[in-house]
Amino acid sequence: AKSENRDRVRRGTELIMALTKAVGLLSGGLDSTLAARVLLDQGIDVHAINFVSPFCTCTPKSKGCSAVVKAVEQLGNIPLKRVAMGDDYLRMVRSPKHGHGRGLNPCIDCRIMKIRMAAEYMRQIGASFLFTGEVLGQRPMSQHRRAMQTIDRESGVSGLLLRPLSASHFPPTEPERAGTVDRSKLLGFEGRSRKPQIALAKERNIADYPCPAGGCLLTDKLFAQRLSDYFSHCAEPSLKDIPLLKVGRHFRTQDGNKNIVARDERECRLLERLAPQAMHVFIPVNFSGPTILSDDGCAKEIRALFRRYGKVGPEQDKVSHDYNGVREMMDV
Repeated sequence: AKSENRDRVRRGTELIMALTKAVGLLSGGLDSTLAARVLLDQGIDVHAINFVSPFCTCTPKSKGCSAVVKAVEQLGNIPLKRVAMGDDYLRMVRSPKHGHGRGLNPCIDCRIMKIRMAAEYMRQIGASFLFTGEVLGQRPMSQHRRAMQTIDRESGVSGLLLRPLSASHFPPTEPERAGTVDRSKLLGFEGRSRKPQIALAKERNIADYPCPAGGCLLTDKLFAQRLSDYFSHCAEPSLKDIPLLKVGRHFRTQDGNKNIVARDERECRLLERLAPQAMHVFIPVNFSGPTILSDDGCAKEIRALFRRYGKVGPEQDKVSHDYNGVREMMDV
């Protein structure tokens, strides 16, 4: 009779788990993929949410992040929702409550914002809890214990946010206490070494995943300087301006105007395509040189830039100058 009761409880628990829906933050990296795999192996109905950021260093989002696509495929083509971050995200990057990291990365505030958005999606689809691939001690700013507690508290999901890869280092969450997730099958990874994750990936047949380097331009020193300069000269920052910050050499004049000089042919085409209507566009006509964008179009400064970065001959070479739909020729 006791054996029958145990079997009945086990079958009941398995049925509850099979009917349990969870939302996971999926970046496409190894950790978030493994976290999803651990819960899928418990029979949880996993739905993924991926946040599209202009500061991501992976493939163009118009084509879909290749790492996320591969992760979804390896997880059995689980449902995936993509969410594009808006100008409110950029305002948060500019003035985060919990400060920046070594660059302009507001990791704690970024995590809080994304988890709040994931929680809204969780409620929309009737899911029971959230999960992430975070590992205790892996990232210095956002994955130490106090930061994680702050994220849980300020995102409003305390008790509903499960971290399957480091669960044994934290008190049981509501799905664990309810028995919808088997805590004994969760993990206790800690620290910056990826050896445990790589071993688990091999065990769970996850073979195609990106290396951990990079990921966010906000941690890049040069880009952080450009973005900080942009914030200091722009009253109303907009995500539509961010692509220009990724291209060319940038110079700020004493008058506060910006000049952008392409570094190769690809960047020449990019600058021509991205040029805002309010900027002057200079393109070499009869000599080899870069495309240049300028706030004020000061002829003296533009000529100096062409002589520095172009192959201006002894004759008076020419460039086309486009501004507000009007084109004219200018001698260099």
